[in-house]
Amino acid sequence: MMISTKGRYALRVMVDLAEHQTGGYLPLKEVAERQEISEKYLESIMKTLVRGGFLEGVRGKGGGYRLTRAPEQYTVGSILRLMEGSLAPVACLEQEPMQCTRAAHCRTLPMWQKLNTLVNDFFDGITIADLMNTADAGNDYVI
Repeated sequence: MMISTKGRYALRVMVDLAEHQTGGYLPLKEVAERQEISEKYLESIMKTLVRGGFLEGVRGKGGGYRLTRAPEQYTVGSILRLMEGSLAPVACLEQEPMQCTRAAHCRTLPMWQKLNTLVNDFFDGITIADLMNTADAGNDYVI
């Protein structure tokens, strides 16, 4: 499994918004500068997060983005699944799997199922609040 830059940047942005939330909207430009992500690329990430209900955005003066929930209510798993699709290690475990004719007799399927469970449980057990509470909190972290 390889997490794309979209998935990694989405996590950074969510932590950034959580750390800098004031109740108002945070301008895209400020987030882009703090995270050293181009505004153009960040716009596409924000659109996906808004469509997924993770953020709300307002255009114009005083506009920007803010979280729709408390940081404790966002799991890393939910953000990565929104940005990446599935976290499944093999195609037969996707949400809409391709029907494998060998599934009933596959010797490796139980192993892949266990890995899939481990990965999802791991990422679903970490919240944005957890990422905010690291020893090196601040603007110099890398995911």
